[in-house]
Amino acid sequence: RFDDFFIEGRPYLDKVVMRIITDPAARAIAYENGEIHMGAFESLPRIINRLKKVDSLTVTDEGYGGIGPLDWLAMNTTKGPLADVNVRKAIAYAVDKNFIHKALMQGTASDSKTGIHPDSPFYNANVEGYDLDLDKSRALLDAAGYPMQGDSRFSLTIDFGWPGVKPQVEYVKAALKKVGIDVEVRASADFPTWAARMGEMDFDMSWDTVFNWGDPVIGVHRTYSSDNIAKGVWSNTQGYSNARVDELIAMAAVETDPAKRTALYAEFQEIIADEVPVYHTNTLPYHTVYNDNVGNPPLGIWGTSTPIDMTYLKK
Repeated sequence: RFDDFFIEGRPYLDKVVMRIITDPAARAIAYENGEIHMGAFESLPRIINRLKKVDSLTVTDEGYGGIGPLDWLAMNTTKGPLADVNVRKAIAYAVDKNFIHKALMQGTASDSKTGIHPDSPFYNANVEGYDLDLDKSRALLDAAGYPMQGDSRFSLTIDFGWPGVKPQVEYVKAALKKVGIDVEVRASADFPTWAARMGEMDFDMSWDTVFNWGDPVIGVHRTYSSDNIAKGVWSNTQGYSNARVDELIAMAAVETDPAKRTALYAEFQEIIADEVPVYHTNTLPYHTVYNDNVGNPPLGIWGTSTPIDMTYLKK
């Protein structure tokens, strides 16, 4: 505690001890037995649901809107079949978000239809969501000039950068097989290897997690601006380019009228949903966990990344 803190009487706590527990099971046990008062950024569905059953704990996803974490299937729009928007739409119709939400995320995540997080005031929920439709997917692939040849139409790769999303990429492989697309899962030796592949656009598809960071100018424009193609991981690694999108985000970046800015981003999201450089699936289910002894936990839009000077222990 710093006694000369600029707000008199704060912080309420004498000290905060930060512990890094990398084993999720060990972390869960520490929550359950009261060894840990509070933690944040929990994102494993099985751990979240396990902790929700503990009477002495509160487990909430409130407080991550400013960070705006999203999961999505990124597609390289510059080469091969994925250069055709109808192929990208066919893939979207073949990937069952309902399965992802219920089976993989176990009810802990929310739907996401665009590159803007659902907690944002700029989110447009009225865009195409691509509900599962295998017949429509197959018809789009036929119309794009990729008929079945034997038991396959063509092959793609899918990359992932960390072990936690392997179930998602394995599911995408199985889902696309149903419409005749063979998928090879490529695991990277480490995160830097995956990041280099993404930054150099050396991929077909990749499962990714990207943050909005409070305002679309910071965390959204980078993914879709044609001025930001292939400038490192989490740039516009899809190679996506649309002059109207560039115009819309440039205008939105300097627009000060909230209603006009919302309208600009609404049109932007309609175009993104229609052209599918990224198939948006769900929010990343960050949760804060705290026990009954914690008073005034930080649940603002930045979660525990915000000051905790008014958090206290009840006993």
